[in-house]
Amino acid sequence: MGTLAFVVYFQTQHLNAGVTLSLVLLPFEPVRFVLLIGWVYICFYFVQRVQFSPLVSKKYKSIAKITTLFTGPLLLFVLLIVDARKKSLESNRGIFAVIKEQLEHISARLGTKEESAIQLVDSSGRSITEIYGHGKGRQKDSHVLDVTEQIVADALEEQASDILIDPTDEMTYTVRFRVDGVLREVDRIEAAECQAVINSIKAVSNMDIAERRRPQDGAFLAKTPEGTVSFRVASAGAVNGEKLSVRVLSQSGGMFKLTNIGLSKKQRAIIQDALAKPSGMVLMCGPTGSGKTTTLYAMLEEIDLFTRNVITVEDPIEYVLPNASQIEVNPKAGITFAKSLRSILRQDPDVICVGEIRDEETAAIALRASQTGHLVLATIHTSSNASALVRLLDLGVSSLLLSSGLNVLISQRLFRRLCRDCKRPAQLSQTQIRDFSRKGIDSTRIYEAAGCEQCRQTGYRGRTAIFDILTLDHQLKASIASGDLSITQLRKEGDKKGKSNMQKQGLKKVISGITSFEELKRVVG
Repeated sequence: MGTLAFVVYFQTQHLNAGVTLSLVLLPFEPVRFVLLIGWVYICFYFVQRVQFSPLVSKKYKSIAKITTLFTGPLLLFVLLIVDARKKSLESNRGIFAVIKEQLEHISARLGTKEESAIQLVDSSGRSITEIYGHGKGRQKDSHVLDVTEQIVADALEEQASDILIDPTDEMTYTVRFRVDGVLREVDRIEAAECQAVINSIKAVSNMDIAERRRPQDGAFLAKTPEGTVSFRVASAGAVNGEKLSVRVLSQSGGMFKLTNIGLSKKQRAIIQDALAKPSGMVLMCGPTGSGKTTTLYAMLEEIDLFTRNVITVEDPIEYVLPNASQIEVNPKAGITFAKSLRSILRQDPDVICVGEIRDEETAAIALRASQTGHLVLATIHTSSNASALVRLLDLGVSSLLLSSGLNVLISQRLFRRLCRDCKRPAQLSQTQIRDFSRKGIDSTRIYEAAGCEQCRQTGYRGRTAIFDILTLDHQLKASIASGDLSITQLRKEGDKKGKSNMQKQGLKKVISGITSFEELKRVVG
């Protein structure tokens, strides 16, 4: 009996050891294996979402991606809750309503890997990968294309208006973004790698990659989950290599209205009155990058495009306007501003928008059109309203034509808004406080820049505009027509008055806590 018990006990222990051994050799079941694969896929998917998520600062993207690789959607869910809470406070909506809206937005894009990454394509729709092909250097090319796409993606994330790639010396290139009108260095790349990046951008822009000295122009598109963004590219030979300038063409022109670009009620009423007239010219003035085109689009948004035939001539077209005819200038094909304007006048337009007045012919045709029952909106590169009058006279436009066609001159500047998360009360001297108090101004509402993660330590986030508007009344028109105005005197006194008006408008923004004295001094002087 004892022997039998020992045999049973031995067999039982042997069976248990076999089961244990089998569990060691097969540590998973098929169902668990499938779930594991699914979890790994979800982790990689959310790593990709973190890469392009605006919720994660660029400084912490590497840590966030590594954390997400192990935690899967948990980290992104936490970020979702934080962002939902912030949006709930800003919009006075319930947090559950905001979370539901965000989850619907995410679920609509689940399973579409192509939409979660940026894709660069040329004007014909070919992707940058197709252009490069699949040769022996595919792995090396793949790295270059990844770097190129990452630079463009970072620029879009930072809301940059320009990407500048310049050779620093024979060994290094710098990559800089222009954000809110100010250049910011974001990366330094070795010369060999950066030249390959430049070639990839030139290739997708239909430019000659073998030509590195002669200036070239091109354009390409970027497909993102939020939509398609256009880019304009210019290259030129420089010391130690080749430099590249990429302009990010704003796709948000239609989002701006006259009510949200910085105009006061009085200024807005003047512009709306001019837009309601059947004829005359409204001329926008300002240096490059002062927001003239954006304001022009905001004016077009005030016009009923269904009842009025609107035709624009632009270089290039920055925003597609529904129910408007838009023509893009192409000098290589013989399409210039002047030739386009001549053809437009035969197409029964009510409103004509001229992207830029560059020569006498364009100015003369536009002003004549404003006299023959057409409302003309245009821009010109000058520093002030008075300089615009001088510039038009210098181009050879007759004073009689100028006085009869021009109705309103608008000079504009852009300055940066103080970051709402980190702005702090300005440190003012006792003299300044007394001066403000004497004028009835509350100096406690004046702020200065500090710097935080949200604004990349700049203290500023976003921009707004200030305007100097000059309405040409009958007296001023008569003075221009008779030639009584001295060009030298007009330039001197007009520029001084325009600067004073800009300073006055900017000071109102400072007192309102929108910007700082330092930013006002940088923009206006």
